[in-house]
Amino acid sequence: HQQTLLATLAASLAALPFAQAGFYSKSSPVLQVDAKSYDRLITKSNHTSIVEFYAPWCGHCQNLKPAYEKAARTLDGLAKVAAVDCDDDANKALCGSLGVKGFPTLKIVRPGKKPGRPVVEDYQGQRTAGAIADAVVAKINNHVVKLTDKDIDAFLEKDGDKPKAILFTEKGTTSALLRSLAIDFLDAVTIGQVRNKEKAAVDRFGISSFPSFVLIPGGGKEPVVYSGELNKKDMVEFLKQVAEPNPDPAPSNGKSGKKASTKDKASSKEAPQKAAAADESSSAASSETSTAAAPESTLIDIPALTSKAELEEHCLQPKSQTCVLAFVPASASEMRNKILSAVSQLHTKYVHGKRHFPFFSVDSDVEGSAALKEALGLSGKIELVALNARRGWWRRYEDGEFSVHSVESWIDAVRMGEGEKKKLPEGVVVEKAE
Repeated sequence: HQQTLLATLAASLAALPFAQAGFYSKSSPVLQVDAKSYDRLITKSNHTSIVEFYAPWCGHCQNLKPAYEKAARTLDGLAKVAAVDCDDDANKALCGSLGVKGFPTLKIVRPGKKPGRPVVEDYQGQRTAGAIADAVVAKINNHVVKLTDKDIDAFLEKDGDKPKAILFTEKGTTSALLRSLAIDFLDAVTIGQVRNKEKAAVDRFGISSFPSFVLIPGGGKEPVVYSGELNKKDMVEFLKQVAEPNPDPAPSNGKSGKKASTKDKASSKEAPQKAAAADESSSAASSETSTAAAPESTLIDIPALTSKAELEEHCLQPKSQTCVLAFVPASASEMRNKILSAVSQLHTKYVHGKRHFPFFSVDSDVEGSAALKEALGLSGKIELVALNARRGWWRRYEDGEFSVHSVESWIDAVRMGEGEKKKLPEGVVVEKAE
């Protein structure tokens, strides 16, 4: 009887207007979205979003709220942190179409190859502000061009009159700040990144300290060195002297590299509360939902390399492309199962997404396994590495926690060329015997 009474009381409280209206206040950093505004603010956005689908009466949702708002403050200007009240009758069809079955459900939505058809993935990581922010940052699309001494000339000469900007930095990875800036000015200002070791490019622009941000206005005008702090607001203002940032979402018939109209400016600055009033129907049904959002019923195990010959044939030939190798103990163990499960889930996702990315497991008793690990300086019983024999590099997974989310973030960084790579030692790549 007590449980029945509590359930009735919870339902009654949920029905009260203040219970729903006050979950996220108007001053909250979390963007409040409904079925009418979801299409425009999330589906068609140029930026990556994380969306919480919640119910005001849900205790777990209340527990998540402080961390979620903290993540929203961390990601301000970099990505969207939004929430949809699935207890509102007007939003129930939207929540149902996105496969929401429990609360809170978190989904990361990032722009796909086709406008208005985003990739949607369930967030399965820890419910902390740091973990949420890290997961979203890892999914921010990268339109920044990485430049070397060899291709700096071609970069500057391409579309000569089009404005460009270059960040000179000591880091090899591309920050979320620079990626978000490139999204804001996509097709208006081309953003590049140059590492400090590219001496010719550094000397060409007279760079003496790092990081340094340089605007090349185009049309024969002299480069301008940015003197402010590296923050989103000030850097946007700096670039606005040559082009306006795109409204979000960008108009389908927008022209690149031109100043935005007064109408576009107003649109880009529209407050979320006003934007929510736009009468747009949700396009959730047309979203390209990745297999992470709707796991396949059958897990496709990663193939095992069972001999030295197979290892060399698939991954260690001079023309071999990138391989991801999971070195695991030959005997069963909890950690062995965890890493193979995580990598197999990603393998399944890539197979169904028709993406070719070779994953292999290598047991400790396979001939050549110990020698390869020794050559790479790997001493752990379980190791995850990516290597590319053709280009002569390799990279180790350093996290230590073999969760699906952590491994996928690492794989994404490998695929996008982010992070430090090490040179393959001599003798690792073998010539195929005739």
